[in-house]
Amino acid sequence: MQRRVFLFASSAIVAAGLIAGTAAAQTRQETLLVVVEAGMNNLDIHGVGTSGRSYVAAWNMYDRLVTFGRKTLADGTLSYDYSKIEPELAESYAVAPDGTSVTFKLRRNAKFHDGAPVTAKDVKWSYDRAVSVGGFPTFQMAAGSLTKPEQFVAVDDHTFRVDLPKRDKLSLPDMAVVVPAIYNSELAKKHATEKDPWAMEWMKTNDAGSGAYKLEKWTPGQEITFTRFDDWKSGPLPKMKRVIIRDVPSAGNRRALMERGDADISLDMPQKDASEIFAEKGSGKYVVVGVPVENSLKYIGLITTAKPFDNVKVRQAVAYAVPFEQISKSAIYGRGNMMYGAKSSTPTEPVWPQPFPYNVDLDKAKKLLAEAGYPDGFETTISFDLGEATADEPTAVLLQESLGKIGIKASIEKIPSANFRNALLQKNRPIHIASFGGWLNFPDYYFFWGYHGQNAVFNTMAYQNKSMDALIDASRFETDPAKYKDQVLGFIKMSMEEVPRIPLYQQILDVGMQKNIKGYTYWFHRQLDFRQFEKL
Repeated sequence: MQRRVFLFASSAIVAAGLIAGTAAAQTRQETLLVVVEAGMNNLDIHGVGTSGRSYVAAWNMYDRLVTFGRKTLADGTLSYDYSKIEPELAESYAVAPDGTSVTFKLRRNAKFHDGAPVTAKDVKWSYDRAVSVGGFPTFQMAAGSLTKPEQFVAVDDHTFRVDLPKRDKLSLPDMAVVVPAIYNSELAKKHATEKDPWAMEWMKTNDAGSGAYKLEKWTPGQEITFTRFDDWKSGPLPKMKRVIIRDVPSAGNRRALMERGDADISLDMPQKDASEIFAEKGSGKYVVVGVPVENSLKYIGLITTAKPFDNVKVRQAVAYAVPFEQISKSAIYGRGNMMYGAKSSTPTEPVWPQPFPYNVDLDKAKKLLAEAGYPDGFETTISFDLGEATADEPTAVLLQESLGKIGIKASIEKIPSANFRNALLQKNRPIHIASFGGWLNFPDYYFFWGYHGQNAVFNTMAYQNKSMDALIDASRFETDPAKYKDQVLGFIKMSMEEVPRIPLYQQILDVGMQKNIKGYTYWFHRQLDFRQFEKL
């Protein structure tokens, strides 16, 4: 879907309730005020159940050895550039000719927020932590063949080496995503215990980073404030001295704050608001940028380890009952690329995401239910994230109504955003509306996380298919383009036929900004990089 930008008049007035206490002392020109539907639940990217919104803290409070470059899209929008890996905390890096090691030279003047120097020992401790704590961070590191502490070597204070079992196209990019953040190991160890050797509990609410911004104050469920770290050495000093992210659950209130100029940025705008603003064709008050999220889907997940959804015919029946067009019109107001209506379950191109071969066909759905042994339907539950309620609640209601027409009686479970990731980790929500975006833009990477039998956190359906696993594993290291294509087509075809998850649409990340805000860059993690903003 084509990105569009429209402008609206902005105001420099700040609502008294948005900037309070010490924050009021900062001039408006130096402070960035962001409003979101639901805030973060953990400052530690390695924490259990850390929400997607929390990535903004990890990205801005912590450095990584390397990062992705940036590029300008055809319409002038800035975006991260997956093809460029640039130094960050490392001043340089070198890949061995055979691809089995990467050596990093660290910046000698880099400091943590408490003034302690950053050394290779901190980098090793951080990488050891990521591969040892289990769950999401450990799976993420494994995606780049980073699995054992023995692979990480502090050669000297300013030289760090990663040893790899074999060349892996994902290894270096995997070191540029959010997870391999570098922690102040000595500070963390002071708060470690025998039961918590990695200081996971302390790190939930505290800062142990060296990034461009440090934590000033966090009131969970309300507001978090970051201040610029003036001794940051991993890039140009950012323009914004302070960033405040405010939780404003009401879409109407967020829109009003933007229209009055009381907020600078509205992140992840509701589709209804974005659609209405675009329809005004530039006659309003602020800038709205919409970018399709790469390698990402909103989907309906079906738990495959328990009846009735362990039966593929039941899953297919649900797919034929999804009211795709109604969801597009009434839940997301056209702000998404819909993923239905493919002519065949045999894909021809190794691209992801792509439409699935399902349309609304209630007669076929009823027939499949009868063949599966459920001629009278059954009772079940649809779960969704309250932090995504603007789109997901109407989606759940529309799905509930349509399933009722084929005999499936579904209740709706509304899960608070702070608890949603943990709820999905239980792998017991029969029907759930969720989203997943692969940080590394390969189909095999998405399937590694979303479908592979390793049962990672984002395989919310607990799906197991050894034949699919074999294709995913082979494609990751395949260097022959023809073989790679066949492997990707193979596992996409299986996903269409087995349908453990039903793709709904590729999301569009809509971000509202006042006219004087410059420097916004679309990033794979869908959060803001404060370092690139300025006010004119």
